[in-house]
Amino acid sequence: MSNERLIYLALGGAGEIGMNCYVYGYGRPGKERLIVVDIGVAFPDMDTSPGVDLILPDISWLVERRDRIEGVFITHAHEDHVGAVAHTYDQLKAPIYARRFTANIAARKMAEHGHPEDAVQVVSAWPEQVQAGPFSVGFLPMSHSIPESSSLVIDSPEGRVIHSGDFKLDETPLVGEPFDPDLWAEVSKDGVRALICDSTNVFSPHPGRSEQTIGPDITKLVEKASGMVVATTFASNVARVRTLAEAGERAGRSIVLMGRAMKRMVEAAVETGVLTDFPSVVPPEEAKAIPRENLMLLVTGSQGERRAASAQLSRGKYQGMELKEGDLFLFSSKTIPGNEKGVIRIMNAFSELGVDVVDDSGGLYHVSGHANRPDLERLSAIVKPQVVIPMHGEHRHLREHVKLAEGNGMTGVLAVNGMMVNLSGNQPTIAEYIETGRTYLDGSVQIGALDGVVRDRIRMALNGHVVVTLIVDDEDEPLGEPWCELMGLPETGTSGAALVDVLEADLGQWLGRAGAKTLRDDSKLNDGLKRIARQTALDEIGRKPEVTVVVSRLS
Repeated sequence: MSNERLIYLALGGAGEIGMNCYVYGYGRPGKERLIVVDIGVAFPDMDTSPGVDLILPDISWLVERRDRIEGVFITHAHEDHVGAVAHTYDQLKAPIYARRFTANIAARKMAEHGHPEDAVQVVSAWPEQVQAGPFSVGFLPMSHSIPESSSLVIDSPEGRVIHSGDFKLDETPLVGEPFDPDLWAEVSKDGVRALICDSTNVFSPHPGRSEQTIGPDITKLVEKASGMVVATTFASNVARVRTLAEAGERAGRSIVLMGRAMKRMVEAAVETGVLTDFPSVVPPEEAKAIPRENLMLLVTGSQGERRAASAQLSRGKYQGMELKEGDLFLFSSKTIPGNEKGVIRIMNAFSELGVDVVDDSGGLYHVSGHANRPDLERLSAIVKPQVVIPMHGEHRHLREHVKLAEGNGMTGVLAVNGMMVNLSGNQPTIAEYIETGRTYLDGSVQIGALDGVVRDRIRMALNGHVVVTLIVDDEDEPLGEPWCELMGLPETGTSGAALVDVLEADLGQWLGRAGAKTLRDDSKLNDGLKRIARQTALDEIGRKPEVTVVVSRLS
């Protein structure tokens, strides 16, 4: 019996939506040669990660084994799959493989971070395969809400595994390749050991709709509009951007692209040949001279991002353009859970300007890029895998997907981040538990989730901050009273006196009672002053702020 094994491990994306990072390995336990599938990011929010720019998977486990990594394979160009490639390249130094459109986006990211663009290698669609140690990996075309999405066909000495990536079963996607059930049947006919499968829409009971179905309704909406029309969608959804642009063109409107991501995605799609018939566009500076009823703006910011074009337009002018009463703003997108507040804020801001806001609550102007429950069943029926391992979903999605697989007579395995699955033999088993987590891109540096930076930032945001400064002379006596600086706190408390005065008075009294031993010991001074400041603030304002004590000694 062979002592080698085939393993699957999620470091991100299994038990959450976003930050996808998956590992496959083959070899003797602890000596496996590895491939990585996707290295993506998640996006911060003010409640859990204030001030953070991006959230990345903790790849410490991979870094410790980077001499065994054969390559990184990127399924498609969404940020939650490709967004961390450049941020982690220095740590992994592994070749990156992707199809042409995805490689274009990845190479731009590499260049922005000073990495060699040729570290990203372009691979053609199936049946081309890349030999990566014991693995042969091919990019199997699959429809999604971005061009050239691919599932991965991963061949190993233990058999074939298919990693679905993000997908929908769209046979008329407008841009990119359609789902080809005959091709999938051909690839699966000799047996598939495991299907590692997208679970995002497992709770959606109806078959997914094609991208083609929404074009007529969008066209009707734009044709009826009397003022300027502005539409936002995911910039990466090139098919939707084209549908919106064509609707504007049919209505006799000039098309304007606004927002860096929108321009970048269209440029990449044109450069790589996936978009060949996009309507002509005019730059914002020329659009100012065109009557507003003859304009259609396609803008970034469908998720309420504060710096994106949608948010900036809701606050006033952006690149010389301004919305007015009677204009129309269309959200041709679904709001990702957690982004509702930002989106509603923008909607209300437009409403106050007299702008008519239309969203997809009626189901007319957006279709999902992910497979619904019947689509998941259909794909599994085509592939007929020995095992289904759900990924790309929160825990409840993964659990429901396992139930779905088992209800259809298949073996399902619930494996969240950190659970290494041994796919060898007749029955998959959990081989090991790996510590996983996240790191934060904070400005220009990466910080660990356990470093305390974000935790302290949250505490300061919730509780305010007091800086207590004390000068001690060369005889270990206080030189005057301690003084305080307040940030994020009320000026007065329940006593009616200035909070800073009450704090300084109580701190001074405590210092007057402190013994020589305490005054000689910075640690004791720090602890005592901090305790008194927090207790006084609690008595005055009902809140214990974060306190920083600065003791300066004169030598």
